[in-house]
Amino acid sequence: MKISGHIVDVRNRRIFDGEIRTEGNKIVSIQETNQVADQYILPGFVDAHVHVESSMLVPSEFARLAVVHGTVATVSDPHEIGNVLGVKGVEYMIENGRKVNFKFYFGAPSCVPATTFETAGAEISAAEVDYLLQKPEVKYLAEMMNWPGVLYGDETVRQKIESAQKAGKPIDGHAPGLRGEQAEKYVKAGMSTDHECFTADEARDKLKHGMKIAIREGSAAKNFDALVELFGEAPDMLMFCSDDKHPDNLVEGHIDQLVKRTLAKGFNLFDVLTAACITPVDHYSLDVGTLQTGDLADFIVVNNLQEFNVLATYINGKAVAERGKTLIPRVDNEIINRFDCEPVSAKQIAVKATGREVQVIEAMDGQLITNSLWLPCPINAEGMAVSDPRKDILKMVVVNRYHKARPAIAFIKNFQLKEGAIASCVGHDSHNIIAVGTNDEDLARAINLIIESQGGVSAVGSDNEMVLPLPVAGIMSAEDGYVVAQKYTAIDAMAKKLGSRLNSPFMTLSFMALLVIPKLKLSDKGLFDGESFSFTNLFRN
Repeated sequence: MKISGHIVDVRNRRIFDGEIRTEGNKIVSIQETNQVADQYILPGFVDAHVHVESSMLVPSEFARLAVVHGTVATVSDPHEIGNVLGVKGVEYMIENGRKVNFKFYFGAPSCVPATTFETAGAEISAAEVDYLLQKPEVKYLAEMMNWPGVLYGDETVRQKIESAQKAGKPIDGHAPGLRGEQAEKYVKAGMSTDHECFTADEARDKLKHGMKIAIREGSAAKNFDALVELFGEAPDMLMFCSDDKHPDNLVEGHIDQLVKRTLAKGFNLFDVLTAACITPVDHYSLDVGTLQTGDLADFIVVNNLQEFNVLATYINGKAVAERGKTLIPRVDNEIINRFDCEPVSAKQIAVKATGREVQVIEAMDGQLITNSLWLPCPINAEGMAVSDPRKDILKMVVVNRYHKARPAIAFIKNFQLKEGAIASCVGHDSHNIIAVGTNDEDLARAINLIIESQGGVSAVGSDNEMVLPLPVAGIMSAEDGYVVAQKYTAIDAMAKKLGSRLNSPFMTLSFMALLVIPKLKLSDKGLFDGESFSFTNLFRN
């Protein structure tokens, strides 16, 4: 194959008119020419940290959508399915990804389960981490969320870190808010990246100790605006990532959007493209070409360097997308799952008020962190604590989906539902069922729709109900990714019709059980303080 255009040589920081010739899956020559074609050719984009499962798509379907936006590879942490199915789930992701022409690289999940304060469906031991690190598709030890275990010498954590170091593979960090001497100690223990910084000062604190920063812009967590200024200070230490991206957002764009936004702010073209195309490849030793002679033929064609509209994407020398259309065919996708949960009743999620005040989770749009508020408890005539939509204090429920257990109850603010309820089995990291609603009957119905579907997201209103089934591990669909995106758009619109003003209500909901992100969350075992790392009281007088 031959292709001509303005060659954007990011590694050597130059642009020239040229012709690329490929044979098989490699670039055999790049020749400068005088023939000018009205297009630009550059390396493909890499998502430096993503949980493919959060797209609600299996890898083969994720790939079909991502290539349209110039993405050729992902650095993927499969701990979502790992928390459901253990090593079997990780191997499912690897095998499914192999079915299509896309470069999925995975991490060995380091924290499954994420904590001992919740119920997951599986555990990945230190020995199993070592086993996974031997696989060629597993390029790193995935985000080490147990930063206290790193700092205080937990034996299991130490074993996992040593396995990665012995295998010569990098270790991803995860330490939101960690600063000063603790951050320095965390980095010196081997943590090489962090995607959880939510202020530039926090990122600077980690950069000065040698940690690379992945600037995250996902469906729920949006840190781009807070961190983009770092391109003026340490561009060679930056990458782009989505972390979690719902299917409707993936249809709209991926890493290409972050490239456009960064360039629009006036930062250097080669600095931005290094973060998007080169640094992840080098850091994780990915088998991805960077547009050099002898490289694998992974590259993209864009119309110009202002609009950055992707005209074509090539992986291993073959076109996988052209002019907004995916060329990756659909494949058969196996269904695997673990779901053992009985329907719940409204009576089972009723809770007696044992104090005049209730501790309320304050969700924050665009952030994974939450606040803790003590507010007057809404109490009905029977002395039960109930939702009060007028004051935006809504009941939240987490139901263990792995075995029969009593539902956990809390209250939350900022979902702003005026009627009905929404629920999801995408509940990081253990993926129990999580629901928010204005009344117990609708809450129970939303939860039971998930149970009937063996996983999914649901919405219940006064005159309508919807469910998007996710039968693969209870968190992914095996359907066509574009169809799933349409269905998700519809159910997201219903959640907003019920009153939610959140940009992505279901994605925000999915993080309300993520205990490793402060401040206040709800696990299937109870209300949890992420700062003291202990359970806390729901009521007080």
